[in-house]
Amino acid sequence: MTEPISSLDVIERKRFKPGPSPLDRPIAAPEWTKGKAPHAEAPPTIVLDGLWELAEGGEDAERLGGGAWTDAIPARVPGSVHTALVEAGKLPDPSFGENAPLAKAYSHRTWWYRRTFEAVPGMQAPRLLFDGVSPACEVWLNGRPLGYHNGAFGGPHVELGEPLRKRNELIVKVHPAPLGNEWNVWHQTVVFNCNYGWHYVNLPAVGIWRPVRIRGAAEVEIGPPLVAATSAANAAEGLVDISLDLTGRSDRWSGTLRGTIEPDNFDGPAQTFELRVGESERRRELRIRAAIESPRLWWPLDMGEQPLYRLKLSFAPEGGGLPDSLETTFGIRSIEMAPLPEGSNPERYDWTFVVNGKPFFAKGSGWCTMDALMDFSREKYDHFLTLAAAQHVKLLRAWGGGMPETDDFYDLCDRKGILVMQEWPTCWGSHVHQPADALEETVRLNTLRLRNHPSLVMWGGGNEIGSGLDSASMDMMGRLSVELDGTRPFHLTDPWGGSTHDHIVWNGWTPAYSFDYYANLESVLLGEYGLASAPNLESVRRYMPKEELEQWPPEPGKSFYHHLPAFDTRDEMRILTEFAESFARCDSVEAFVTGTQLAQATSLRHKMEQARTRWPHETGNITYKLNDVYIGVSWATVDWYGAPKMAHYFAQDANSPLAAVVRFGKLNSPEEDQELPVYVLDDNGELDGDWTVRVRAYDPALALVSEKTFPGKGRAPEASRVGSFELKAAPPERAPALIVSELLDEGGSPLYRTFYWLNFDFRQGVLMRLPKTSLEVAADDASGTATVVNVGAFPAVGVELYRDSAEPFVAGDNFFWLDPGESKTVSVSETAGVGTRGWNA
Repeated sequence: MTEPISSLDVIERKRFKPGPSPLDRPIAAPEWTKGKAPHAEAPPTIVLDGLWELAEGGEDAERLGGGAWTDAIPARVPGSVHTALVEAGKLPDPSFGENAPLAKAYSHRTWWYRRTFEAVPGMQAPRLLFDGVSPACEVWLNGRPLGYHNGAFGGPHVELGEPLRKRNELIVKVHPAPLGNEWNVWHQTVVFNCNYGWHYVNLPAVGIWRPVRIRGAAEVEIGPPLVAATSAANAAEGLVDISLDLTGRSDRWSGTLRGTIEPDNFDGPAQTFELRVGESERRRELRIRAAIESPRLWWPLDMGEQPLYRLKLSFAPEGGGLPDSLETTFGIRSIEMAPLPEGSNPERYDWTFVVNGKPFFAKGSGWCTMDALMDFSREKYDHFLTLAAAQHVKLLRAWGGGMPETDDFYDLCDRKGILVMQEWPTCWGSHVHQPADALEETVRLNTLRLRNHPSLVMWGGGNEIGSGLDSASMDMMGRLSVELDGTRPFHLTDPWGGSTHDHIVWNGWTPAYSFDYYANLESVLLGEYGLASAPNLESVRRYMPKEELEQWPPEPGKSFYHHLPAFDTRDEMRILTEFAESFARCDSVEAFVTGTQLAQATSLRHKMEQARTRWPHETGNITYKLNDVYIGVSWATVDWYGAPKMAHYFAQDANSPLAAVVRFGKLNSPEEDQELPVYVLDDNGELDGDWTVRVRAYDPALALVSEKTFPGKGRAPEASRVGSFELKAAPPERAPALIVSELLDEGGSPLYRTFYWLNFDFRQGVLMRLPKTSLEVAADDASGTATVVNVGAFPAVGVELYRDSAEPFVAGDNFFWLDPGESKTVSVSETAGVGTRGWNA
């Protein structure tokens, strides 16, 4: 009998030789009752977040001597040294001008933190828990050394071994960031590394950047539970398994475990179980099955709702001693990866994403660590992830230049339905050189912390690893993905096993070739590609000195160059100018902004649409990238301040669940006849009744050159070709410049509309020299909207709502097309001072 062909997923999993998964344990099925039940409180905890003293340098004896630190400034924990220095007036804003090199000097100095605190009654066997200190530290409590710790993503965790005093002093010595070759100096530790000079900023972060607390021990402690539905069938029935460990302080113990499951973000019934655990040795492993009443499945964005449940567990020991208690949220969903239509391949991962038994095209973007100086506020995360959702991004690749993301990031992704591929913080084979113990601790702690999030769909060994794929460190990451989880796939790296990355724009090709190349590029899953662009002009004004803004071209080596990708070490200014000049003569910063943003939107949107039309043979598409670690000219579609670029809005169109798109093979070939395929994309089966796709072509005088309609009826497949639109050869001055594609309902109203530009390379600036029209705008404070009307005689092209303000302005739609006399109402983040403009208005 012939064995079935295995995918690379199966082959690699065998290679890791993992032990059992938590879900391989035998199932206990206690009786569940309706309603809640009382739970014991967790052991006392002292939260040490807040203001600490911060001082630079000095000998150990001096700092540990108990005297006043006369040079200290206040510092917020969680936070960074640099933020404290800025807030104390000791350092200018590192994001402005050429200030980052000034700030970098502070990254390579030793810093001391100090905090005094009171003990709380009833605390037994206290443990000091740091969730993150970057990059390394030493710790003293009441003058007693507690040891050294390397690595930013959890730890040190220290058993104190003796009771706290009534008043206590905690001192942390934060070691300098390693100094040397920025491409690999960070190999000495485990940190997010995209701020070490190879990316957009050379400003390593230092400080106590995550919470600190002291927690008392329970008599029997509940380990972090794993909560999961093990199959699509189980998820549909509401069958959820809870795997956990109970660890006693004594060799023999017994007691009662109680658990309650209730809705977290919706109304519904609660249910509770009790399970008596008989006399046990120090550690007991359990797997408990729950049958959730009237289960509600968690779905990715645009596919359904995101109901979350809350699990509360408590353990009451028999014979006295402190009880334990904890909580976690989870969603009921299954995740699996299915083969491509041609079946599994031993040299390729199974790349079709399937949630709750439903396969779907993974519209994605890269996720960059949000801030070089570790400002990871929930409000900031919410802003960027809301914009990701507006782009219809179903999948974020949290790549290895970044970090295991925070609890707030994952909680918000859970609530918005945004899936995450989480890579460990390694790049280009760094895992072979990074300290093995620090890397393993990072993987262990963060797997346990993150594994219940329904948004987390994949683990990854790191970014663009070309060597060391068969190393002990890689096997460790793969092994622990099973032994600590086992519910989601692990990929060695990306690109690998069928996925690809493409950075052709940096390889010397001409812009015209690159635009066509991206429009025709095929891949199973393109995990990284794109083009950099300048931020909006309002953002550029925030980080550039005024006197430099007034000169063009910018002076090499000054502020503008400092805020280029990789600081122009790869000739980015020349390359970006060449791309921008396909659209505008770059004689000012305004023209450079417009030209680069048009080039970025052109590079991204055609590939995004083409990939969707190739479903199911192409299963996803991940642009590089959504956001930035630092402000500047970059590949992000939303700048560091949170302001969307032009590409954000065209990505929003390209990812729309319901769309009508035109595929282009050549964007600048006016003297060739072209047959352009036209597709309807209907991810969720929204179409019903009669509908029509209408495609219109306009010349540079905004005269209608040709028009064609494609009638349809009822539901269409997710990617359905409805016909072709002919473009006849014409001289460049008369060739079509704009094409409008729209999907109309049976009454002729647009369900979707987008527009394309082409043949622009022959007529530099043609998009800004179209016949003029006039726009009027009225904002409505009550609804938070603005309505734009085209009151002129020509179509309005690239209509934009804007606000002349330093703060990021977000519109629900922007850079859209309005026919003469047509109006559009759009949600806006601010109504005061909203204006409108367009490429020809």
